[in-house]
Order: sequence, then structure tokens, then C-alpha cells
Amino acid sequence: MGLTGSIKGVAEIGRLAQGLTEVFVPNRTAAQALDHEAQRAALDQLEAEFGRSGRGGFDHAVDGLNRLPRPLLALGTLGLFVYAMSAPVGFAARMQGLAYVPDPLWWLLGAIVSFYFGAREMHYLRRPSVRPRPAAVHSAWEAGPAPETGEDADNPALAEWRSGRS
Repeated sequence: MGLTGSIKGVAEIGRLAQGLTEVFVPNRTAAQALDHEAQRAALDQLEAEFGRSGRGGFDHAVDGLNRLPRPLLALGTLGLFVYAMSAPVGFAARMQGLAYVPDPLWWLLGAIVSFYFGAREMHYLRRPSVRPRPAAVHSAWEAGPAPETGEDADNPALAEWRSGRS
């Protein structure tokens, strides 16, 4: 009876020690399970959002239109440079025409562009990001001294360093 009680006591001490060590060093298995659950939840969310759920042609057309403003602005600006070089007189006439646009209309254009890109930026800032945890990196410094090999024998600096450490 005494032996059984002492074995149970040792097991209890082991469980307490494990619980105490998990305060300082997290349980890697549990952390990996939680990371896996978070990754799976993110993938399920993406599948629900972007999966083929019987969306019609209209939805695909609107998605395509939503992807157009940034490329059109970039390519349109490059097109203005090409137009200015190829037809400077026509370009100058159009730019003089822009001088007649009233200020409130410029403000409205600025507000529309700002809200479009600002809302897009806020969308990406507000959504939760699940990033995979990088793998642990073990360097030669953490691994301890390397065993003496034949290829290290011809390196006098390495031999001196090893002999000075021991």
C-alpha cells in the first residue's frame, strides 16, 4: 500500500511540475493545435467567402468592375504622358479646359477617390489576419560545439578557438 501511494505521489508531483513549467514555457503541442485551429478557421472563412456558391453572372461582373479603378487610374496617368508627348497642342488645350472646372467639383472628385481608397484600406486593416508562426531557427551557437571532423582539422583558427573553449 505504501508503494502504491508513493507512485501516485510521484505522478502527482510530475503533473504539478508540468503545470508549473507550462507557465514559463508554453506547451508546444497545444500551441500547434491552436495554430492549426486558427488556420483552419481562416481557410473555412475564405472558402465561404470566395467559394463557388452558385453566384450568377451579375455578381461576377460587379466583382470585375470592383477590380478596375486602380489599374485604370495607373494606366490612365501613363496614357496622359503618352498623349502629352504625341499631341502637345491637344494636351495643352485639354489642360486649359481643366482650369475652368470649379473648385467644388475638384473637392467632390477628391472626396470620392479618398473615400474609395480609404474604405478599401480600412477593409484590409479591420479584417483579422492569421499569419503562420515561423519555424524555430536553431543556429550553430545554440546547438553547442560541433564534433571534430577531418575538414576542420586544416583550419588553425577554428582549432585554436576550440582548444581555448575547453
